[in-house]
Amino acid sequence: MKTIRIRKFTILSLFIILTLPWLFFVIAHFIDTKTLSLGKNETQQRNLDKSVQFIETNTKNWNSPKWQNQLKSQLKKTHMGVSILSASNQEVFRFIPKQNHSIKTTEQFSIIEDGQVLGKVVFYLPNLKLFQMIAAFTGLLLAFFIVGFEMRRFILKPLEKMSLAARQIAKGDLDVQLPVARITEIAEVGDGFNVMVRGLKESFQKQIEMEEERRFVISSVAHDLRTPLFALRGYLDGLEQGIAHSPEKQAKYLEICKEKSAQLDRLVEELFTYTKMEYLEMELNKNSIDLKQVLEKSIDSLSLRAQQKNISIIMKDFKDDCMIMGDSYLLERAMNNLLDNAIRHTPINGKILVQCYKDKKRVTFTFQDSGRGFTSEELQHVFEPLYRGEVSRNRSTGGVGLGLTISQKIIRRHGGDLTVKNHTDGGALVAGWIPIAFNVQS
Repeated sequence: MKTIRIRKFTILSLFIILTLPWLFFVIAHFIDTKTLSLGKNETQQRNLDKSVQFIETNTKNWNSPKWQNQLKSQLKKTHMGVSILSASNQEVFRFIPKQNHSIKTTEQFSIIEDGQVLGKVVFYLPNLKLFQMIAAFTGLLLAFFIVGFEMRRFILKPLEKMSLAARQIAKGDLDVQLPVARITEIAEVGDGFNVMVRGLKESFQKQIEMEEERRFVISSVAHDLRTPLFALRGYLDGLEQGIAHSPEKQAKYLEICKEKSAQLDRLVEELFTYTKMEYLEMELNKNSIDLKQVLEKSIDSLSLRAQQKNISIIMKDFKDDCMIMGDSYLLERAMNNLLDNAIRHTPINGKILVQCYKDKKRVTFTFQDSGRGFTSEELQHVFEPLYRGEVSRNRSTGGVGLGLTISQKIIRRHGGDLTVKNHTDGGALVAGWIPIAFNVQS
């Protein structure tokens, strides 16, 4: 729909207000005078002279009914009236058109013949200017009515509806219908309202989702903390009560307690990192780093766990440097999570292929394991916090369901992204990229 600016609407309104009265005035003038000339009414003057001549040349016929009828017929055509008086001021003849109530001006003549006054003639002329002024005033009223009607239609009613919509939004009702405006400025305000309403809806929806996620995280964390705590307390009670009476059994109990405490420590650490990334918007301590070196540190720190399962970690395409701008601590944390996830889901005597290489304006890295891969359901939910698969990717593997979530958030904060899929040769493939130069997302 085509719109006009309020400046153009104002100019058009002023044009109508100024033009319509003038148009009515000209039309009324033309109806009366049969001419568009707005100067002196020459037609009326000619009719007056003709009537004066007709009366002067027929002084002897003033009392003749036939002549009087001729005069009446002539006066009717010219919309004039006349009063003929004798020398003694007695009225001989009088005629004023009944349909003409605007006769206001008069013209008076004396009829003189041979130096003797025979009588007086008074002409009643129609006041053409009054009729024209009435027409012009009518045009002015019509112009104001048209402008007022259009102003209410195009400006006032849309503004009233926007005011009502604003009050609805203030009450929390976001299902508002804004009017379609023909004025550009009002349409722009309406577009701003729509953008604001969409933003509020998205914000409310995000708040609802975050609240649901918060409740889910709290309940899941409570459950995850309870399980190792109960086990830890049980084994410590066993040590205290002397159930583990042999040195071998005591060593086993202590090893289990140490394992459960390490599990608690990892859970608390991952929850702390997740909370900072999700809710506190952790700032990045960016520096120029080589992602290849970060991956090598992660491999070194987890090589012992891989050796315990006899898993081979193969580094490929590690020749070139992979310089990026990033937070080395967070990136190492992300790579540790990804590699730890690959080790946990790779069977004994399996292998993990780690790659890092430049790809145009980005640095790409991949983790490919020889495990069973992801199920179709896991591919849809793998980055959801505290999500774990139902078969092997569950609590029995030692995961707490936040590793991939944290890693994806860290990579995205660095301007890149992280994806998962199944490799054509089998096993899971986790791939990510980070731009060589990036803007830190706030």
